[in-house]
Amino acid sequence: MKKNGKVRIIPLGGLDQIGMNITAFETDDCIIIVDCGLAFPSGDMLGIDLVIPDITYLKANISKVRGFVITHGHEDHIGALPYVLQQVKAPVYGTKLTMALIENKLKENGLDQVIDMNVVPFGGVVDFGDIKVEFIKTNHSIQDAAAFAIFTPAGTIVHTGDFKVDYTPVFGDPIDLQRFAELGKSGVLAMMSDSTNAQKPGSTMSERSVGVTLERIFAEHRMNRIIVATFASNVDRVQQIINTAAKHGRKVVVEGRSMVNVITVASELNYIDIPEGTLIDIDQLKNYPDEQTVLITTGSQGESMAALSRMASGMHRKVRIKPNDVVVLSSHPIPGNEKAVDKVVNELCMLHAQVILQDTHVSGHACADDLKLLYSLVKPEFAIPVHGEYHHRMAAAKICESVGVNKDNCLLIENGDVLELSVKDGKNKAEVKEHVQAGGVFVDGLGVGDVGNIVLRDRQNLAQNGIIVVVLTLEKYSGHLLAGPDLVSRGFVYVRESEDLMEEARVHVQDAVDDCLVRHVNDWGKIKNIIKDSLSDFLWKRIKRNPVILPIIMEV
Repeated sequence: MKKNGKVRIIPLGGLDQIGMNITAFETDDCIIIVDCGLAFPSGDMLGIDLVIPDITYLKANISKVRGFVITHGHEDHIGALPYVLQQVKAPVYGTKLTMALIENKLKENGLDQVIDMNVVPFGGVVDFGDIKVEFIKTNHSIQDAAAFAIFTPAGTIVHTGDFKVDYTPVFGDPIDLQRFAELGKSGVLAMMSDSTNAQKPGSTMSERSVGVTLERIFAEHRMNRIIVATFASNVDRVQQIINTAAKHGRKVVVEGRSMVNVITVASELNYIDIPEGTLIDIDQLKNYPDEQTVLITTGSQGESMAALSRMASGMHRKVRIKPNDVVVLSSHPIPGNEKAVDKVVNELCMLHAQVILQDTHVSGHACADDLKLLYSLVKPEFAIPVHGEYHHRMAAAKICESVGVNKDNCLLIENGDVLELSVKDGKNKAEVKEHVQAGGVFVDGLGVGDVGNIVLRDRQNLAQNGIIVVVLTLEKYSGHLLAGPDLVSRGFVYVRESEDLMEEARVHVQDAVDDCLVRHVNDWGKIKNIIKDSLSDFLWKRIKRNPVILPIIMEV
């Protein structure tokens, strides 16, 4: 019998950046959402703490939403859940460590009693009605990463999540290539695959290769204190550091809030094995000679408030960097963080610490050969590269082509596109039907979405050009000018050295105000606009600058 049916794939984030991953899968009677991540702000997003996805489409179709299925516990896949679940209350499904990390997040936001949280084992299937989701074991730089086989009325869609192929993982089983091959044999309509490392040739190294480097560093620096900075979520990396420290008879201190959180959760789940007596509190450091201690810390990305940055700048209350210290940065800078990492490295070198960056990290993402392997096993009809900027996804599309996916079926869609995959009388078809609202919502402090593009533009303008406030007082009925205009500036020019310019500007505003009063203009809005225009014109002609001008009129 020929199959008939359709499914709509709607990415609401994650296709124009590394971060903020969230994709909706929709059939006639249900919507499921894969991942719900945040993005960190770029340099031009002044004062913004986080960026979360715009879920207008989900709120408009809330009656169809059946649940969130989460691939793994990284912030770019789970970070937006506390914000999104307040507006779209639906059950959450994930593997053991992923759900433990999500539960911690929801507890902090008082949502843990409201949201139905479900742990799913590998091989487990969640039934949402029209859509069923199977969890498949993969490897990544955090434990318990899963890929999904999503069974829809149109056919099977494989979503890889973030993955690498690691035949010798530090903990747990290697990626379940057999299940991917079985799915490929029974026919896969589409595969959505991680594209982050598509431009890198070869295969991604096993996590264990970092253990070899760590062993060498410990052996070569027996008389030094060793400080290792890495991602808090990389439990396997932390495990290897602890193993090497214990082997060399060193005590270990874990420092940094997120690091302590993740290690606590992982050890409760027995995902990390810490030998008895290895871990000590930071306050006990002074009781041991330097060469018998190791610090595992956050801050490998140069984040200004993370533990390593505070140590490097001398702001850490309990750890001072000494000339005898060896600092190992066990991560690659995320694109955009290079300058921040350089700054920390420079500060550490100025304190005469030795900094080691070589061979101390392997990626958690599949390189080109690993992607070829997975595409060859799954043999999808359509390939939809995700998780990456356009150039990453373009490279992934070329890989799909090289292993036999029809060029026209390698689909580079954008956030907000509604891609409909349909099967009619055995014939498959893919087309972008429409475009829905998608993009980022800015989080600033406790405000979510109250800072938009216009406010951001004002902030950029203020940051680049400064502000001039024009204050004047008018008499209530006659409209006579009683005081001012006075000019107050911030971030524009240093007033004491520019008194002549400010006086000229004041006279210019005075003339504009006098002209308004002579013409009996008593609409305050008009007066403010005339002040703005004339002062702006004057300043541009004089010094080619465009500050924000804010006229304030008081009435007595």
